[in-house]
Amino acid sequence: MQNTTLPDENGSSLFPLVLSIVAAAATGVLWTYANPIQLVPGVIQWRIFAFLPPLIGILLGWKSGFICGYLGTIIWSLLAGTFIPAHSLIIDGIAVGLTGMVPGLLFNPEKTTFDKAALIRVAVVCLAVGLAMVVAVSASLAYLGIFPFWWAVGYLGLSDIVPMLIGTPLLIVSAQKILTAAHPSGFKRF
Repeated sequence: MQNTTLPDENGSSLFPLVLSIVAAAATGVLWTYANPIQLVPGVIQWRIFAFLPPLIGILLGWKSGFICGYLGTIIWSLLAGTFIPAHSLIIDGIAVGLTGMVPGLLFNPEKTTFDKAALIRVAVVCLAVGLAMVVAVSASLAYLGIFPFWWAVGYLGLSDIVPMLIGTPLLIVSAQKILTAAHPSGFKRF
């Protein structure tokens, strides 16, 4: 069988980096066009794909998770017409990037068996990092005079935390099997 990874001088693979950029583009597009449930019509949708950054972070590595969350946010805000330079590039982008980075730092499929206890830990981490993200983004939106803080916390919490809390643990085992089948010789997380 032919090795499908492209190693660099450190023996790492381009696969996780390329896949994280593809996942970021998919995240931005899905957040823009595949959110059928409007919490605040035209402004806040239930992001059913909010699990993508933490899932990518866990499976492909913390840098990949950050790239997925950060670039996904930028792509979404540009496509949705909600791009605000200071908010989108600094607060929102970094906060959402952290929802992919932190789970990627705490869980490594090479060292973690995703049994029921591990999946509960994944959900708890998604809840904690999701709450931190929602508070940071809500504070930024309140500071900019766009939404009141607690109003933003409530709606953004529903929008992002619920899908992360459910989707990430629900899909991690299946996604890991798909990646393992696609790269049986393995790849270095990024």
